[in-house]
Amino acid sequence: MDINSILKPFQRFGVHLGLERIEKLLANLGNPHHQVPIIHVAGTNGKGSVCAYLSSILTEAGYHTGRYTSPHLIDWTERICLNEQPITSEQLYQLLQQVKAAISSDEESPTQFEVITAAAWLYFAQSKVDVAVVEVGLGGRLDATNVCAKPLVTIITNISREHWQQLGPTVADIAAEKAGILKPGCPAVIGLLPQEASQVVGDRITALQCPYIQPQSARQIAPGWAEYERIRYPLPLPGKNQLANSALAIAALEFLQQQGRQIPQEAIVNGMAKTKWLGRMQWTTWNQHKLLLDGAHNPAAAQVLRDYVDSLTPNQSVSWVMGMLSTKDHAEIFQALLQPNDRLYIVPVPDHSSANTSELAFLAENICPELSFCGAYEDLSSALQAAFASTENLVVLCGSLYLVGHFLIRNPVSLRNRVSDM
Repeated sequence: MDINSILKPFQRFGVHLGLERIEKLLANLGNPHHQVPIIHVAGTNGKGSVCAYLSSILTEAGYHTGRYTSPHLIDWTERICLNEQPITSEQLYQLLQQVKAAISSDEESPTQFEVITAAAWLYFAQSKVDVAVVEVGLGGRLDATNVCAKPLVTIITNISREHWQQLGPTVADIAAEKAGILKPGCPAVIGLLPQEASQVVGDRITALQCPYIQPQSARQIAPGWAEYERIRYPLPLPGKNQLANSALAIAALEFLQQQGRQIPQEAIVNGMAKTKWLGRMQWTTWNQHKLLLDGAHNPAAAQVLRDYVDSLTPNQSVSWVMGMLSTKDHAEIFQALLQPNDRLYIVPVPDHSSANTSELAFLAENICPELSFCGAYEDLSSALQAAFASTENLVVLCGSLYLVGHFLIRNPVSLRNRVSDM
């Protein structure tokens, strides 16, 4: 059962924001999204880990919990989960057949993301979930997930300049698109935003009369432990940004508790402890060498990664193995990551619109002339080999979630082989 054979033909329609196609498709399927209570999560970074926390905690609390996220790292089934378990390939294949059969030949074809999103709604409705945690694909206002009139809670994690080609050139433009998931009277949880984004989102909250909270970050009380609202819990996902992300998740749960849902503190603590989020600040090994994986595909995420690396061993040189898509802010990502005496090994991102590796190397050397090495490689394996052969530096693979996924597909032992922080 080849899922790609169904989805690949829809890839040619690219990124095409708008709700008309998905709404027609869902109507042809009997409007399954109307049967699914959701928590809707938008933002530039942190969406996935907030969804992971919420899904894990709600499952722990005994709720039949769906989760829809994107992109996947290894397999399409990762995107659609029920009680923390990915949908089976057989189930997804059958759902996609149903979706495909509902596409009217005399209407504009849906995009690939719209087709998989429709399959997720169908699965959650058929599974009679108590709640689905749904991550926005791109933006918010015109994203295919934005079809529910009354979400239980909406969350905007943070906002910085990314996907400006589709969402608009300024942070305020991007904020307006992400604020499009807010609905009249529906509770909202808002992360700490830059001033121009905060103004846009605040105006929207006022206009829609949304009850909202903007929580402070949790407080780290010990390595791997945090406290928010007098709840002390383990924090298995590394990086200071998880103090903010975990607080957003708990604040959203407080709204659910106010709505009458039973989510005991024990479920929060245990659910946090069990949270997994593949390919983000993930320690693993490659050929018996310790390796850190992280997408870090925009400047804000790159800065979080640099801060995390610096917190491990300050002033240590780092060997970066990187590939980036052509659409990304290459200069700003390099500025966030690179420091004197670091080494940089640049690779293409396979099967995607990869940035030119020679041009990236030239740019990096201009931004950080004090690099002790900078070179372009034909493939990931040769770059990793060179990185581990030349120095005792910490080696970090980053720059694109697609590149991290490429690594995990070719190194399946890394899926099981998580090693503790340094």
